[in-house]
Amino acid sequence: MALRFFNTLTRSVEVFVPRDPAGRQVGMYCCGPTVYDFPHIGNLRTFVFADLVRRYLEFKGYAVRHVTNITDVEDKIIARVNATQTSLRAYTSRYEAAFLEDLQTIGCVRPMRCPGPPNTSRRSRPG
Repeated sequence: MALRFFNTLTRSVEVFVPRDPAGRQVGMYCCGPTVYDFPHIGNLRTFVFADLVRRYLEFKGYAVRHVTNITDVEDKIIARVNATQTSLRAYTSRYEAAFLEDLQTIGCVRPMRCPGPPNTSRRSRPG
């Protein structure tokens, strides 16, 4: 049985076919959290699903490059930074760390990279 995904571009369910000509490399990009507060279980559901897909692809023999962005500039964050009179990095770093710790706590494999905005990119340890 082939792995199938819903393609929002074609609005149909399609068999998964890697872009890699050899058919063994897979890139997986996941929209990550906006780090203005601690994550809750509803936020983490997205990442549990991504973890499940990644593990399945790896189980099937694919080399997966998993990237999840961390959004640390957004209206809620700016408002909270102004209200607390702290720096953007000081405010968001605790919530970013909590998110990554929560991923570990629930047993998710960490993404290979967790980029943020330009000049603030961070690298996760390979999972």
